[in-house]
Amino acid sequence: GETQPARVPLQRGPAPGHPAAPDPGHRGRDGVVIIDEAHERTLHTDILFGLIKDIARFRPDLKVLVASATLDTERFSCFFDDAPVFRIPGRRFPVDIFYTKAPEADYLEACVVSVLQIHVTQPPGDCLVFLTGQEEIETCCELLQERCRRLGSKISELLVLPIYANLPSDMQAKIFSPTPPGSRKVVVATNIAETSLTIDGIIYVIDPGFCKQKSYNARTGMESLIVTPCSRASANQRAGRAGRVAAGKCFRLYTAWAFKHEMEESTVPEIQRTNLGNVVLLLKSLGINDLIHFDFMDPPPHETLVLALEQLMAELPVDPMLSKMILASEQYKCSEEVLTIAAMLSVNNSIFYRPKDKVVHADNARQNFVVPGGDHMVLLNVYTQWLESGYSTQWCYENFIQFRSMKRARDVREQLEGLMDRIEVEVCSSGGDIVPIRKAVTAGYFYHTARLSKGGYKTVKHQQTVYVHPNSSLFEEQPRWLIYHELVFTTKEFMRQVIEIDSSWLLEVAPHYYKNKELEDSSSKKMPRKQGKAKEELG
Repeated sequence: GETQPARVPLQRGPAPGHPAAPDPGHRGRDGVVIIDEAHERTLHTDILFGLIKDIARFRPDLKVLVASATLDTERFSCFFDDAPVFRIPGRRFPVDIFYTKAPEADYLEACVVSVLQIHVTQPPGDCLVFLTGQEEIETCCELLQERCRRLGSKISELLVLPIYANLPSDMQAKIFSPTPPGSRKVVVATNIAETSLTIDGIIYVIDPGFCKQKSYNARTGMESLIVTPCSRASANQRAGRAGRVAAGKCFRLYTAWAFKHEMEESTVPEIQRTNLGNVVLLLKSLGINDLIHFDFMDPPPHETLVLALEQLMAELPVDPMLSKMILASEQYKCSEEVLTIAAMLSVNNSIFYRPKDKVVHADNARQNFVVPGGDHMVLLNVYTQWLESGYSTQWCYENFIQFRSMKRARDVREQLEGLMDRIEVEVCSSGGDIVPIRKAVTAGYFYHTARLSKGGYKTVKHQQTVYVHPNSSLFEEQPRWLIYHELVFTTKEFMRQVIEIDSSWLLEVAPHYYKNKELEDSSSKKMPRKQGKAKEELG
C-alpha cells in the first residue's frame, strides 16, 4: 500500500479463555491483524471484513489495522464499530492533472497521440497508460511502435512495454527493468497497475477513464465483462502513480465535467457483481450458517445468494458444478481424466497464448490439439501432452501454451487428487473412452445446456440465444446438443469451453431438472411422418 504503517509483528495466539491465552494487559503479546489495500473491495477482503469484525468483538486483545491510500474512512470506521482513524502522511509528490476540453471520440488513438506528444515535448521520465484489456493494449503497443518506426531518428528511443494478466511472466518482468539512458519507457497496462504493482520512474500517467468490469446475472447465470467508465476513486489512484518518485503529470482523456458528473464515486464491490457459489461454500465450511444475515459491508443481491445456496456442495474447494462433475466421475469410472479437466477449467481461459505478431503460428499450434468431443477433451489433450513432455517449459514455448497457467493447473490437480482420498472417491481411468468423461461433465453442468434450433443455439431452460465462442474446437461443427462451462458476454453472449452431449444423458443425470418433453427435438418429431409418406408413395 501507499501508506506504510509501522511494522508490527503478527502473532497467532490461542483462543480467549484458553489457559495460554494472552493477558490483555500484557502489551508484548497482543495479536495484530493488518488488512491492506482495503479500498479494492475484492470478494475475499469483503468476507474478511465481516469475519474480522465478528472476531474483534470477542477478542479485546486483538488489534485490527485497516490500511489503504484511498479509503472512505467514515464508512469503514462506522462499519468497524466507530474505530478511530489515523492519517499517516504519505511520501507522495504533487501531481498536476489535465483534462481534455471535449470528449474523445476514439480514446485508443488519443492515447497514442498523447504518448508521442509527451515523448517529444516533456522532460525525461517514464509514462504509464491505463487500458482495459489485452486486445486494446496490444493494439496500442502496435500503433506506437509503427509510428515510432515512421518517425525514425527524429525522436529518441521509446520502449513500449505491455502488462496484463495473460502475458507470460518473462515478458511481464520487462516493465521493471531500468530505462536505458537517453530513452523513455511507456508501460501500457490494465488496472493491475493501479495498486497491485509499482513501477519505478513513472512521471506521466495517461488515463482514458475506462476499465473492464465483471457483472453477474443470477437469473441467466451469465457473467459479463463490460468496458465501463472507472470510478473517481480509481481515477485518483491512477493519477497517484505519477507522483511516486518526483512531481508528475496525469493526462485524463475526458472532461473535468465528466469526472465530476458521469463517474461513480467508488467501484461497485466485487461481491455485488459475481457468482457467489464459492463464497457460500467458504462461509458454510467456516460454520457460518445464517448467510442472509452475515455482516457484509455491502450485502450481495438476495437472488445471487439464494441461487448459490441452491447449488451448494461442500468438501471440494471449487465451484459447486465442478465438484459435482468430480463426484460423478466415480460412477462413470473416469476420475483420472475428470480431475485433469477440472484443474484446467479452474485456470480459466489463460492456457493458450496468442501474440499479435505470431497469430498464424499460434492458431496452427492450437489446432494441433483439437480432438473429437469438444473443448474439455482439448484441455485434457493439452495437459496429457505436457505431462508426457516431462512438464517441459520448452514444450509450452513451442506450442504457444502458457507455462505459468499449466503449472497452476498441475498444483490444482494435485490438491484435488489429495482430496479424493478424503471423500473416498477412487481415482481410475476410462482408458481412452470419452463417453464416460462427457457424461461426468453433463452430471455437473446440466444447468448449462444449449440446443441448436433454426435460429442458432438457445439455452434449454430460459430460451436465451447464445453463441459458440470462435476459439472453440466446435465452432464450425454445430452439434445439436451442447454443454458449456460458462456464459460470458463480450460482444455477444458466448458459450466458453463447450462439449457435445447426447440429450438422453440429461434424463440420466438430472431427472429432477429436465422432463422428457423439454428434450424432444422438434426436427426428429417430423421424421416418422416423412418416412411414412415415402412408404405410401413407394407402396
